[in-house]
This record gives sequence, C-alpha cells and structure tokens, in this order.
Amino acid sequence: MTGTAVSQELRRHYDAYYVGGASEWRRLGALAKAQNVLALCAAHPHASVLEIGAGEGALLARLAELGFGERLHAAEISISGARAIRARGISKLGLLVRFDGETLPFGDARFDLAVLSHVVEHAEHPRRLLVEAARVARRVFVEVPLEDTWRLPRNFTADAVGHINFFSHRSLRRFVQTCGLEVLAEHVGLPAREAVVWRSGLRAAIGYELKRLALHTAPGLAARVFTYHGALLCRRLAPPDAS
Repeated sequence: MTGTAVSQELRRHYDAYYVGGASEWRRLGALAKAQNVLALCAAHPHASVLEIGAGEGALLARLAELGFGERLHAAEISISGARAIRARGISKLGLLVRFDGETLPFGDARFDLAVLSHVVEHAEHPRRLLVEAARVARRVFVEVPLEDTWRLPRNFTADAVGHINFFSHRSLRRFVQTCGLEVLAEHVGLPAREAVVWRSGLRAAIGYELKRLALHTAPGLAARVFTYHGALLCRRLAPPDAS
C-alpha cells in the first residue's frame, strides 16, 4: 500500500459498512444503476466486467440477472462488503479481491469494462482510482450523484453516508477528462423510484415526479436545483501520433 492509499480511518469505517449483508434499499437502488450501465455500455464489448467498489454486490447481482457480461468480477476495500458479495452466490461471479482503494492487482487492459457506480464521491484520491480503472479496463463507466447544486451547503460536514467529493454534470465531465479520458456517452437521470419510495414513503413520490418533470422540461435549471445521477462511459485517449 502506498502513502496515498485509503486511510486507516476510512478503511475502518467501510470494513463494517455492510455487516448486515444484502439490503432491500441497495437492491432497489441497483435497478436504475444497472439500467444506466446497460444503456451506455451494451453496445460496447462487455464480456468481462470489473466492478470497483462493489459494496455488498447489489449491482453485480442485478447485472447478472439481466444477462449483462459473461464474467463479473469485483474489487472491494471492505471486509464486510467482500463477505456479503460472496454470500450472494452470484452465478457469473469470477474474481473477488480486496484492494487498498488505490491500486488494482490486475494487468493492463485485463477487462472489457470497469464500473465505478457511486464510488468516486467516497474516494480520497478519486483521480488515482479512475486512472487505475482505465489502466485495467478498455472502457470505464462512472456514475455519481450530482450533488453540487444551489442547495449544497457552503461548508462540508461529515456524515454516515461518506460522500467527500461533490459533482455537477459539468464538473464530472471535466473530472474524467483531467484523468486523460474521453467521454463516449453520458446520461443524467433519477435513481430508481422504488428505492426512493421504499426509503422515504409514498409522499416522496410527489417530489420524485416533480424532479422528473423538471429534468424533462428545463434540464439545465433542474440540475442546478435538484440532485440527479450522472453517468459517463469513458476510455483512455489514444496517444498522440508520433509520425
């Protein structure tokens, strides 16, 4: 582990993060996340897929249900997450490794696709992680909550959710571009309605539909007011032609 890998404090936080194993909220949340992966990546090679920061495996399990990929692999920093993934018995599960949050133990271009779904907002060194993802996979899917809106508080306060990086649609694009990647496809949308209702009740469905309408009728304004999910499919830029 290098000096810029995940701190011991953060590692301890996530080691016990998934002690309860699979959760219904994460299962429901994976519905929209998996659809976004399919929407942006299905037309590209995806026989071998590596999810980085796979948590307790909800997204991997959903991708397996949808028949996406021939072999699904996982890299996770937490003990509890790795155990929960293994306990799911995912039919297409291949390699399951714990890593230090920075360096992936794979060779260059080992996978067709790397997936970082709701991970980089948690990462202490997100650019290092993204560059590593682009090293081990030919294409990289990145999804984050777009929380950098007018309503984002001026000062940061730590909470149990663990988000330490905050993005807008524009800053997400610039983030991947500053890592030497080009954007192949993008999507801005809402989380799964089922997950929102499960967590916050039927009254939340009214706000959900308002956000959906706002995104459809005035996307620029809506993204400055409400939090959506932003997803990009990227790949490393080709090296300059030396000829």
